[in-house]
Amino acid sequence: MSETPEMNNENNVPELKTNENKNVIRKVGDREFERYAIKTRFVNIGDDYIDVVKEYALPHIKEGDFISISEKIIALCQKRIVYRKDIHPGFWAKLLCKFVHVTPAGPGAGTPHKMQLIIMLCGLPRVLFATACAAVTKLFGIKGVFYQVCGHEVDGIDGLIDYDISYKEYVNYGILNPVDPSGVCNEIYEKLGIKCMIVDACDISVKLLGKCDALDIDTKTLEDIMRDNPAGQDDQCTPIILVREKK
Repeated sequence: MSETPEMNNENNVPELKTNENKNVIRKVGDREFERYAIKTRFVNIGDDYIDVVKEYALPHIKEGDFISISEKIIALCQKRIVYRKDIHPGFWAKLLCKFVHVTPAGPGAGTPHKMQLIIMLCGLPRVLFATACAAVTKLFGIKGVFYQVCGHEVDGIDGLIDYDISYKEYVNYGILNPVDPSGVCNEIYEKLGIKCMIVDACDISVKLLGKCDALDIDTKTLEDIMRDNPAGQDDQCTPIILVREKK
């Protein structure tokens, strides 16, 4: 995305653009969808997601459009965080994180603080069972079992970064999944008239967490639209993607 987006009309609405190395068009079955990344300011803990969507997405919306919103900014608005200072990695967290498979999307549970947060959420017995299952299935080339056993609440943890990152805020706290994502989407539709969905996406996977009732597209199609993560993986600051079906 350009640091200073060009303006496309008399109301100074920034032009819709795409992130570097991301395609505008994605074909899903016999349908084609345009995906445009909407750059926002940094969303802070306790911000109002209605205000964010209204300010950055609403000016671009045309009939038939809908948006995809990163689960991270909704969770931040809902204050779904756990501070690093309140997480104290113990023996098991320090040991188990060493065996976590690190993917191009990031270390996942491969840091002591994230592993300790997982233990806090799931309990040690479940985490040990998930670890054992992952160790066995890894022998057969099956990955991701640890997160499947622990549940998506664990898979969706963001933040608590232990390496250099543009947004230093994400070093200091972990971000949990948002509460009632479908309810959030319905609220956005009721107040702003924008159809939307909330997704947890990275460069290797995507999961639909919720969508408004008015968005009459099946889950598989919605996930396929976002499969290549048009929002990007780094510091693009484009947590909202506008989707427009080509007719």
